[in-house]
Amino acid sequence: MGASVEEIEGVYRRRARGFFRLALAHTGSVESAKDAVQDGFANAVRGRASFRREGLLDAWVARCVINAALDASRALTSRGVKAEEEIHDPPAGGELLTLRAAIRRLPSRQREMLFLRYYLDFDYATIAATLGVEVGTVSATLHAARSSLRNSLQEVLQ
Repeated sequence: MGASVEEIEGVYRRRARGFFRLALAHTGSVESAKDAVQDGFANAVRGRASFRREGLLDAWVARCVINAALDASRALTSRGVKAEEEIHDPPAGGELLTLRAAIRRLPSRQREMLFLRYYLDFDYATIAATLGVEVGTVSATLHAARSSLRNSLQEVLQ
């Protein structure tokens, strides 16, 4: 059992940009996000023997990166640093900033699932495996997140 270094490297090659965006969404800092991705993959390589092959390796590695990003975010908070999202790809206009603000107001579970769905293009089953929930929970949570965003953005447009 376990995963090989080559398999983990393959996940990195396929999903590095998505993992960076996921970490950036958690930390709000480009440097902290880069560090979190590096730490997450280093933890995956160190702990590769514990991968039981009961789910997708991508989901298991995503959990490693999420944990590293959460640790980085907590470290920033404990130092009193309030990091704002520093990367704007594409350059953030008014609509994009409004959307980002609406996403930040969502409950953390809804944000996490949105990030996994749209940054990593995970399907519902992979999101469920990553977060340790049922597929139905993913479906309901994503529906609630999209509805909340739709309502928030309609309020802004009125």
